[in-house]
Amino acid sequence: MRRRWSRWTTLPLLLVQPSSAFAGLADVVAASADCSGSVCTFTVTVRHADEGWSHYADFWEVDAPDGRVLATRVLQHPHVDEQPFTRELRGVAIPADVTSVRIRAHDRVHGFGGREEVVRLAR
Repeated sequence: MRRRWSRWTTLPLLLVQPSSAFAGLADVVAASADCSGSVCTFTVTVRHADEGWSHYADFWEVDAPDGRVLATRVLQHPHVDEQPFTRELRGVAIPADVTSVRIRAHDRVHGFGGREEVVRLAR
């Protein structure tokens, strides 16, 4: 005879199973640009419940409105005890026709999908 599993039988299993899904998505909570001509420095604040090397916000990127990736800031390690955290990316060349950019963060488990910021460029 086969045993039937109900939601009440599997619920305790779900509660004790470790899961990196609880860390959620990486959110950009603040972003700014300081531009001199066509070169900008971006300052970005990211929030993510980093859990260690297997699940952390591993980079953020600067995208043109048409989806082109203009720059990527790789995050070298988890920020378990530093949330939210702020990092800069200097020397980003921005094409003359780009007047705003989208900043989005990525995490190793979920990829993209968290809160993004649009930054208007004053040049």
